[in-house]
Amino acid sequence: MPELPEVEALAAFLRERAVGHTVQRLEVSSFSALKTYDPAPSTLAGLELTSAGRHGKFLDIGIGPEIHLIVHLARAGWLHYRESFKSPAPLKPGSGPIAIRMRLDDESGFDLTEAGTQKSLAAYLVRDPAEVPGVSRLGPDALAVSLDEFTSRIRGRNGQIKGVLVDQEVLAGIGNAYSDEILHVARLSPFALTGKLTDEQLSGLYEAMREVETDAVQRSIGMKAAELKGEKRAGMRVHARTGLPCPVCGDTVREVSFADKSLQYCATCQTGGKPLADRRLSKLVR
Repeated sequence: MPELPEVEALAAFLRERAVGHTVQRLEVSSFSALKTYDPAPSTLAGLELTSAGRHGKFLDIGIGPEIHLIVHLARAGWLHYRESFKSPAPLKPGSGPIAIRMRLDDESGFDLTEAGTQKSLAAYLVRDPAEVPGVSRLGPDALAVSLDEFTSRIRGRNGQIKGVLVDQEVLAGIGNAYSDEILHVARLSPFALTGKLTDEQLSGLYEAMREVETDAVQRSIGMKAAELKGEKRAGMRVHARTGLPCPVCGDTVREVSFADKSLQYCATCQTGGKPLADRRLSKLVR
């Protein structure tokens, strides 16, 4: 799933390449992907792209004086920028992985696509980003929150730290991948209880969050959209590296699997050398 760094990089790319151009038309192939129809897609024709930013993991494309195209790419969604399209013909309903296409006045534009059969990509045309339920519920941005507010919000939510970090109502922008990375840098077990974390551990976790997210943003900015997924994978220390050596201590990166996702960690760096039991089979080691 694209997280804060990738969405920030996509916004930066659109600011450089697309902002200032005029919308020729917005085409919708997957009607389930577009969650709103007021304003209607047809009203965008002739309006200028005025901004590109984000709210946590939501991409926000400003169009004209008051319209926003808000996009959540979900697990398998992506933005593909096209310098030109092969055909001027409008998309047909159900055009493979393409959910939405925006054509611009210089014949360029982008497709919002989603692979697989589980369709979760969501797009909203709104006049105020706060009209999008997921945006209105977001906590402070992971790169904007202060240490004091971070500490207060983490301690205010009882649970295992991995789950609290990815709760978008607590902090906006962190997902499964970068939470693994943050906890590895902070040398914390994914299942450490928030109520038992010391001030020193919380300060270290905050600094690890800032380091991991800032580094990922810096590596991603300036890249083309097509390059971002590869850069994300290449920069990971433990996430999606099960069975490979930890880059810090050399121990084998281990995994805990769940019904629809998994996490990765280093036992030597994070759990005092004790492997975590698979949640599907036995109680977790903390």
